[in-house]
Amino acid sequence: MKQVIRNEGRVRRHARIRKTISGTAERPRLCVRVSNKSLYVQFVDDEKSATLVSATTCHKAAEGGGKNMAAATQLGKQVAEAALQKGIRKAVFDRGGYRYHGRVKAIADAVREAGIQV
Repeated sequence: MKQVIRNEGRVRRHARIRKTISGTAERPRLCVRVSNKSLYVQFVDDEKSATLVSATTCHKAAEGGGKNMAAATQLGKQVAEAALQKGIRKAVFDRGGYRYHGRVKAIADAVREAGIQV
């Protein structure tokens, strides 16, 4: 029996998503990455291939750290505040092939609550 590798399906889904989604200077791409230990969020301008703002739960500056729902909500607020300081008001959400559920949804909701249109 063939072993099912969960990440391969996620990578295929993400490739399909990235065909249609891309970030610009006016509306950067808000991409989410979930690892076994941490959560990562970035605002990316794909035209310049540049990361405008990034945040993660693995840094010491992240309050509490971890990868649970509370950490996801805190991370969303933190990255949204940094983006607002840079003048980012709108973004395109890139869920990275993950289901829009749980921590991924918590990040998106926190960014919306902070005032960024996603």
